[in-house]
Amino acid sequence: MSSGMRTPMISPRLSLSDLVGKAYTDAVCEARAFIQGADRQALTAIAEEKVDLAPEGYQRRIDELLDYVGQRVCSGLPESAQGAGTDSFTRATHIQAAPLTGLGFVRIGEDGRAYLAAKSEHYHASLGHGFPGYQLLENAKRLGIDNATHNNTRGHIIRLLEQELIRVANGIPRGDEERLRQTIASTGPGVLNRVINLETGSLALEAALKMMLARFYRLEENYSEPHYHGRTPVFLVIADHAGGRKANYHGTTILTQVMRDMWPELSQAMETAGAFMVRPVRINDIRDFARALAEYDTPPYKVAGFFHEIILMNYGAIKLDVEFLQRAYALCREHDVPTVADEIQSCLWSPELFMFREYGLQPDLCSVGKGFPGGQYAASRILATPAMDDLHQFGALVTNGQEELAALSYLVTLAFAEANSAHTRNVGDYYEAELQSLAARFPETIARIEGRRHLSSVVFQTMDAAARFAAQLNAAGIDISAQTYKADCPPAALTKLPVIATYRMVDFLIGKMHEAMKRL
Repeated sequence: MSSGMRTPMISPRLSLSDLVGKAYTDAVCEARAFIQGADRQALTAIAEEKVDLAPEGYQRRIDELLDYVGQRVCSGLPESAQGAGTDSFTRATHIQAAPLTGLGFVRIGEDGRAYLAAKSEHYHASLGHGFPGYQLLENAKRLGIDNATHNNTRGHIIRLLEQELIRVANGIPRGDEERLRQTIASTGPGVLNRVINLETGSLALEAALKMMLARFYRLEENYSEPHYHGRTPVFLVIADHAGGRKANYHGTTILTQVMRDMWPELSQAMETAGAFMVRPVRINDIRDFARALAEYDTPPYKVAGFFHEIILMNYGAIKLDVEFLQRAYALCREHDVPTVADEIQSCLWSPELFMFREYGLQPDLCSVGKGFPGGQYAASRILATPAMDDLHQFGALVTNGQEELAALSYLVTLAFAEANSAHTRNVGDYYEAELQSLAARFPETIARIEGRRHLSSVVFQTMDAAARFAAQLNAAGIDISAQTYKADCPPAALTKLPVIATYRMVDFLIGKMHEAMKRL
């Protein structure tokens, strides 16, 4: 395997006081000492305890565990709960691979075998299992920092996280408090400086949809008439190869499901009534994008928004081109069309933490989730510009969106990811280059490599080859999947390596892929 530029993983050493501020932890310790009748000095020691986020012993051990992938390493759980799932969930469940425990990118299943989490446990375990840095969450619990709060009492950690997300989204260096203050206070166009805290990515995208619909429909009877009242809102999404809408994926609420061709009769009824329309634009085709704008940005219609991912992880990991998105954004600005960068899948996996920053984009709305809380909590966010701040508190409310420990998990993950930006870039580039080399060795079977860095797929000439490739890797204990459930979907085998992926993990995975290819 080629070596390339090998950047070591950095292990920041932080305490809770380092992460959330000493003034806050001092206040917590004083309050906890009173309410519990505890020793304040002992509590302060917990707040000041330094934790290595990814110590050398951890890094060494997760690489050692690669030697056991696919092997049975313990007795497992022969008598497992049956559950009471729906028929569809029950059919899709693989009990043998359900986790008993895990460390890094290796999970031990109920069958006692070691599995490689090559999809970050379906895209949300950005730092794998048992990440040492999350000890800070346990320390916070020992101090009595409670997870439960309310929208009207958003805690210090929640509000600190809001500031940090705005800092990172705007490319502000850590410590530049004046620039951050100015950014948050800005009312200028295109500045992401508002945050709504939600539970899941679906709710984050639903909030974005509501913000755009508020320019057409009144949220409450006492609201003034919206700017585009009386015109039919038309949302642009990325098309599938057949020209339909199955390529995009922006959540599981009913209107975002309509966006991807679900509920077809409901979709048609809304369109017939002139209430809500969705139109697909061809992948990386700026002429088709301009055509859709010309057709639907005139009365009685108005293009209400452009929803897009950057890597279509639910459609073969196809990557949208930089030039396409930059030109599409320019057209949207000309036509007063809000843009939504859906980063639920890609956030944190970029060295910039937001992939839209790599693309030089200025979205009006950006959704984040999955990667940032590292699988510790269900916690998503929608970032918005002042112009899109058009809902009252209950317009996008969820009762459990303001959880302090969930916000803390974001801050821990963010601290590690920022410190390891170069490592993420170089391991990701190395993986992508190795996949390209694999494709070059098997051109008769592999059509191309799609995606970017950790978020990559192997696209095959046939769906049968993709399915057999994935089945062989699954049999070897490697979590990889072939997308066979969508019509016209590229015959792709998907991967999404965790951010803690090492060069040895990449070499191991590429080696197993090579073995599978030789057997096809």
